[in-house]
Amino acid sequence: MEIDFDKYPDSLVPAIIQDARTKKVLMLGFMSREAYKITVDTERVTFFSRSKGRLWTKGEETKNYLNLVSIQNDCDQDALLVLVNPQGPVCHKGTDTCWGEKNRTNFGFFNELEEIIEDRWNNKENAESYVASLFRKGINKVAQKVGEEAVELVIEAKDDNDHLFLNESADLMFHLMVLLQAKGFHLRDVEKTLIARHK
Repeated sequence: MEIDFDKYPDSLVPAIIQDARTKKVLMLGFMSREAYKITVDTERVTFFSRSKGRLWTKGEETKNYLNLVSIQNDCDQDALLVLVNPQGPVCHKGTDTCWGEKNRTNFGFFNELEEIIEDRWNNKENAESYVASLFRKGINKVAQKVGEEAVELVIEAKDDNDHLFLNESADLMFHLMVLLQAKGFHLRDVEKTLIARHK
């Protein structure tokens, strides 16, 4: 891989660090030729620290290493995308990322919906919502709704109405997320199970 280390006066290229599984951006560092070589050879991400003025392997003190998965060069050959498996928090402040975010898979709108369902669970005694009313009726009612929606999805799958099929798919997903919350789980727990099976 050709990297244009000479493009910048300090011969350093920016290296964007991203979790290989969650795709969450964890931090930004800078690599010199030597840091790049050490990273590839050891499979642990090493930077040139501008504040320390030396090579620095992430985790050399905390043991929170960034285990290398792959490195990609951008179209101008002057910036790197480094995919890693992090061992513990990445930021020196103890957070998962240098932006203070949790290093979790982003399921898009499902994340937002999961937060709403969790709020309904936490306030089920007072909230006047469909989800809160399901929670108040107990786990059997929530599980029953999942079963009903699954049957309705199977029925629609046999027909040719894509609109109804997608609506029933959404109903099943929604009620499954409600059931997960009632059982104390999240989408990320299902993801972990699928990842373990894949391995």
